[in-house]
Amino acid sequence: MSRKVSLIRGDGIGPEIVDATVSVIEALGVDLEWEEVRAGSGAYKDLGTPLPEETLLSIARNQCVLKGPLETPIGTGFRSINVAIRKHFDMYANVRPAKISPAMTTRFSDTNVDMVIVRENTEGAYAGIEHVIPPNRAAAETIILITRWACERIVRYAFEYARREGRSKVTLVHKANILKESNGLLLEVGQTIAREYDDIEFEDMIVDNCCMQMVIRPERFDVIVTENLFGDILSDLAAGLIGGLGLTPGANIGEGAAMFEAVHGTAPDIAGQGIANPTALMRSAGMMLGHLGYVNEGKLLEKAITKALASPSTRTGDLGGTANTKAYTQALISAIQEG
Repeated sequence: MSRKVSLIRGDGIGPEIVDATVSVIEALGVDLEWEEVRAGSGAYKDLGTPLPEETLLSIARNQCVLKGPLETPIGTGFRSINVAIRKHFDMYANVRPAKISPAMTTRFSDTNVDMVIVRENTEGAYAGIEHVIPPNRAAAETIILITRWACERIVRYAFEYARREGRSKVTLVHKANILKESNGLLLEVGQTIAREYDDIEFEDMIVDNCCMQMVIRPERFDVIVTENLFGDILSDLAAGLIGGLGLTPGANIGEGAAMFEAVHGTAPDIAGQGIANPTALMRSAGMMLGHLGYVNEGKLLEKAITKALASPSTRTGDLGGTANTKAYTQALISAIQEG
């Protein structure tokens, strides 16, 4: 019996990398049924809303969505649809692995970069509690909302993830030296919950020091758990360690629904040219396969990606290769067929 998954092609390069990812999943022989729905800037232009009710109903039915990047206007217009979907379905844990690929050469290739950022997804500065003081926006205010409940579940998720995935350490990142109440609460909760997991090493670290340590000694990190804004920044920093956002997957997990997406943007400057790199979305799809119980297929997909990345002739241009999207995708399909 097939498993139905909501599919959002997205904006910019979204349709291209989604098509490539779907074809690779089909090559794996996974029995998925795609239910395509709309969201983002394209949906807004065509339907008058960036997040149609039909899309929300589809995700609610299927409890799983694979999503291409969505355009968010800067400074004006509608708020991030990515954030809206996460909040609507209470996808409170944003999980972003960052691991050096043996097939890629970066300035950090001689280090063992293999970390996972677990980011609280519903509160903090991204809660959208903002005020403008007139006239002419003389001042603006953003409220950072952090609750004990949200802290408890994201920290516990990080420890459970570490235990489930065979990882040995959780680092809680905060700014409690300055934000003594909001981040102080996160730190307090983290220290309390850590006592329940004596098989997992625990440390806490101030966010600015964490940024420095990630560049100097990235191998010291295993699982990082933090609040919303810091998690967004640190996950991009981690992506830089392994070769860029084009290689980095992302998952948003709730008690019910889950959404899997590339963490990069829509790249409108190269949209429609057939040269986009679909690796990040493909790796996100690999996480989705594991989430749905297709663990071996997810591992086979990652093996194929590693093989394709090993040769400049099958890497895309942003990674120093000569392949276009179609050629890269075909290289993955060939690797999958070879096993």
